[in-house]
Amino acid sequence: MKINPIYVEYLILIVVTIVVISILVYLVRKALDFLIKKNSTLLNTDPTNFIFLRNSISYVLYAIGLFWIFHKIPYFSALGNAMFAGAGVLAAVIGFASQKAFSNIIGGLFILIFKPFRVADVIEISNSRVGVVEEITLRHTIIRDFEARRIVIPNSQISDETIINSSITDDKIRKHIEVGISYDSNVDHAMEIMKEEILQHALLLDNRSEEDKMEGIEIVPVVLLSLGDSSVNLRAYAWTQNVSDAFKLKCDVLKSIKARFDNEAIEIPFPHRTLVMKKGASAQLTENNE
Repeated sequence: MKINPIYVEYLILIVVTIVVISILVYLVRKALDFLIKKNSTLLNTDPTNFIFLRNSISYVLYAIGLFWIFHKIPYFSALGNAMFAGAGVLAAVIGFASQKAFSNIIGGLFILIFKPFRVADVIEISNSRVGVVEEITLRHTIIRDFEARRIVIPNSQISDETIINSSITDDKIRKHIEVGISYDSNVDHAMEIMKEEILQHALLLDNRSEEDKMEGIEIVPVVLLSLGDSSVNLRAYAWTQNVSDAFKLKCDVLKSIKARFDNEAIEIPFPHRTLVMKKGASAQLTENNE
């Protein structure tokens, strides 16, 4: 069977176009990556807009390649004309099938315009998912959590989320460190131990203003938070430079506080279970054991 040479030319045109566009996309993304990192560092600017533009260029270049193929191959041109003849039905079908895609694109544009978060921000969304915003594309947002896993969330979904942004204006974090002690323990002494252990930590940040210092506000306030069913609950407030430092400080001081409490007769209560057995049940249990 003889193959028509024109079909071979069309096939070569399609393959060459796809290869050229792929190489062009790769080179453009690499160049933009270099420019984004360089300019963001030199100018100290937010890279979010540039990263969104970089991801959008890929779609634009592939769309140009597709239109080029349709323009150069008569069969595809005729197919396009036939499709335009039924444009009303086609538009309805495509519109229905692409609702999610368009909503993701619109969601990405809203994120870009209103900036509820930016690339490199530490955010928390539903289900206590916390991580660093790594990339914002036309379709989705990628978040790297603190276990180095990537969470991919469609833009339409994340646009509807309630987001806790720890970096939107300031990276500093006030961490709450809570400990429960028994009612028999010395509350004042326990509060002093908590304060001393936090003050010794290298990651502690003095976030007081000059007015706060003049008024005698402490670096690490410790308060009696509540009187629970089985414990007196204490809370200390400690400032750190960022979320990672806050997590490390909390882990370290909980360990040192526990050690101090053990050495200085401050009891941390734990659940107790009391079993009350009737006399008949006790006798029956003894017979079964024998």
